[in-house]
Amino acid sequence: MFLTQIIAEIGASPRAGAGSTDQVRRLNLLIALAALALLPAVHAHEVPSDVTVRMLVRPEGDRVVLLVRAPLEAMQDIVFPTFGPGYLDVPRAAPQLRSAAQVWLLDNLELYEGERRLPLSIVAVRASLPSDRAFAEFDTALARFNAEPLAPGLDLPWQQALLDVQLEAPIESESSLFSLRAHTERLGRRVVNAVRFLGASGVERVFQLEGDAGVVPLDPRWHQSMLRFLVQGFEHILGGADHLLFLLCLIVPFRRQLRALVWIVTAFTAGHSVTLIAAAYGAAPTGLWFPPLVETLIALSIFYMCVENVVCPNPRTRWPIAFGFGLVHGFGFSFALQNTLQFAGDHVLMSLLSFNVGIELGQLLVLVVLVPALNLLFRYVDARVGGIVIAVIVGHTAWHWLAERFVVLQAFLSWLPWMN
Repeated sequence: MFLTQIIAEIGASPRAGAGSTDQVRRLNLLIALAALALLPAVHAHEVPSDVTVRMLVRPEGDRVVLLVRAPLEAMQDIVFPTFGPGYLDVPRAAPQLRSAAQVWLLDNLELYEGERRLPLSIVAVRASLPSDRAFAEFDTALARFNAEPLAPGLDLPWQQALLDVQLEAPIESESSLFSLRAHTERLGRRVVNAVRFLGASGVERVFQLEGDAGVVPLDPRWHQSMLRFLVQGFEHILGGADHLLFLLCLIVPFRRQLRALVWIVTAFTAGHSVTLIAAAYGAAPTGLWFPPLVETLIALSIFYMCVENVVCPNPRTRWPIAFGFGLVHGFGFSFALQNTLQFAGDHVLMSLLSFNVGIELGQLLVLVVLVPALNLLFRYVDARVGGIVIAVIVGHTAWHWLAERFVVLQAFLSWLPWMN
């Protein structure tokens, strides 16, 4: 449409009195048309939905080698030279490949030796076929950079090509503690960094890092694992509304009975500790139906506690019930660890205990806040009436959770006769 208007302007006869001004105008339009005709085709770069970036890290003597593979289509603002219907012109693409490696990978990767950020630099860049399996092992991936480049004229759509980059940096010792942070989240709507670390003495760690996971120790020491999971457990209990409401229902009737309260909270802690550790070591069902079942039972536990608080809260039966429901909540806690135990390294048990300690610290904080708040509230409201009101409000919420989660569970258990 734009070119048609330009041609119409050029072909139009000059207006009376315009003289040389129209001739200059038509000459400028001709130049603009010629420039448009010479412009290279610009590829529309859409943001990919799912992107996997593969990274292999190995310290060797006085250097560390970081090999990276990413899809070329994720380099959204780089125009790669093509021929035919969009095949990558490999010989002419060398400058663009290096530019993409610099802008989209090197500038967004941070590798640390201890607290010192290493000065990574590009050693080699090449394009690879989507069927290439060199990155399955470090040695084959490294050897790929010394192999012949892809043949000119190869019918490889540029969107399917892979960008391989070899990065290196000097280090003080291959036994140092190395950490990685990957700012690759802009490469796609969902980006997963598949990182494999091959350290000294045969140490090997594998990570699946989604988005920006922060600075990740590639071979964590015990204190790093302990701190990470301690914080995670603390944050998890404070961020879990269902666990907090269950804790509220546990303590409301016995806020002034310190001995009973200690037994109840201890029983709940013991229960969730057992199943949390058991699940982490693989002693839990792996079927897709299990998480929705646990979530449904957690909602049921809250609703039951609300009913009991209204009817007849009994300190003698409360602690075994707390233990039983603690077993259920422990499986719920374990779901938060499914994608994070990869950060434990060789310290799995310590990480689990640290996570559990973090949960207990969070519960302790909740108790320190809730008990005085409830005592203050019940100065102005009858304790029995106030406890019933709280139970009704929480029970109403728990009932809705129970109904919603049961619908999800029912979809997984539709094969059972009574579910139809």
